[in-house]
Amino acid sequence: MAYSELIKNFNKIREYMRDFYVYGFKTREDYTNKSARSYDNEKRRIESWLGDYMSFRQGADGKQVFLSIDSRLTRHNPLYRAWKTKSFTEGDMTLHFVILDILEDGKELPLSEIAAQVDIYLEVFEQTRIFDESTIRKKLNEYVKEGLLECRKEGRTLLYRRSADNRMPDADVLDFFSETAPCGVIGSFLLDKMQVHHDHFAFKHHYITGALDSEILCKILEAIHDRRSLTVELLNRKKNRITENQVVPLRILISAQNGRQYLAAYVPRFRRITTYRLDNILSVKIGNAAAEFDKMRSKLNGMQAHMWGASTESWSGDRMEHIEFTICYNDDEQHIPKRLEREKRIGYVEHLDAHTSRFSADVYDACELFPWIRTFICRITDISISNREHEIRFKEDLRKMYELYGTEGGSEDAFS
Repeated sequence: MAYSELIKNFNKIREYMRDFYVYGFKTREDYTNKSARSYDNEKRRIESWLGDYMSFRQGADGKQVFLSIDSRLTRHNPLYRAWKTKSFTEGDMTLHFVILDILEDGKELPLSEIAAQVDIYLEVFEQTRIFDESTIRKKLNEYVKEGLLECRKEGRTLLYRRSADNRMPDADVLDFFSETAPCGVIGSFLLDKMQVHHDHFAFKHHYITGALDSEILCKILEAIHDRRSLTVELLNRKKNRITENQVVPLRILISAQNGRQYLAAYVPRFRRITTYRLDNILSVKIGNAAAEFDKMRSKLNGMQAHMWGASTESWSGDRMEHIEFTICYNDDEQHIPKRLEREKRIGYVEHLDAHTSRFSADVYDACELFPWIRTFICRITDISISNREHEIRFKEDLRKMYELYGTEGGSEDAFS
């Protein structure tokens, strides 16, 4: 059974879960932002949700607690469990069941009548609890916002009724959505309401840590949908400093390579579009309508033709960096040029002859292509990068690799 102590601020849990799962090398003494008792409380909560996945190793500095989740055995993201411990009071629970019962069978009632029936409903209990109209109104409006109730105006009076039951999506659809889509925790909640079903999906690359950023992501998507600005509270982990920026959110970018999520936004203070990692965002507050939204969204669309990853500016200070490399292959290796065509996100492929192809692109940050380019090592005959520092770094990395394996002479011609 999950630990019953309720939480108001999810950010505390979010940070501890990330430290346990993503890093997993800290001891109890390394958590210096809060007291040791705070660490024990948060660890106990997480252990109640994810006890089957928690492990520890004994190091020289002490006991290091971490989460170990094997995607070969785990079909559903276990981190969603953190969202299923809801903060509530006895009054919340009482009103929940009473209001839904009063509005049963399609009844449509004003606030005053609902409040009167709440009193009648509760007076049969020995210890009668009284709710004023203000409290009931807040609960009704909260449920309208959540979609549990609907309301309409008749004259000057608001009438409330229960929302129509919507048809539940197919279990396989929810299964796939919950493990692959942004805010997939919604699908996980819906799956909890269904009967037991067979799991038909397994994921070779299962990116589960995005679950911890679901609340942040949901608010950002709401702001994008309504074309509103955001106040974003950011954590700089290297400097351990928190800053605040006013931004216009434009798009969510998700890496197909590692599952990392980014917010692409226009920052009026700097007059440029930049990206922020969602796991570095502590909180967001939705602001006013953003007049620049359509213009900046159009500008971002044009910029993405030169973005390999999430970088929107050149490290060298130039507007763009040009990169190109040439590969060779044999007659029986025609899958190589096909792979070059299939995997390129931007840029161009030129087939020079039956055995030679060249890739070229103008990008904001040439370094973002390095991991992909390295997969063609031993076929690359030439590489050129306009940012000389990047080119030197790439070739030096290759030389070190050749030296490591005792074949340093093999790269002299191609990378001299």
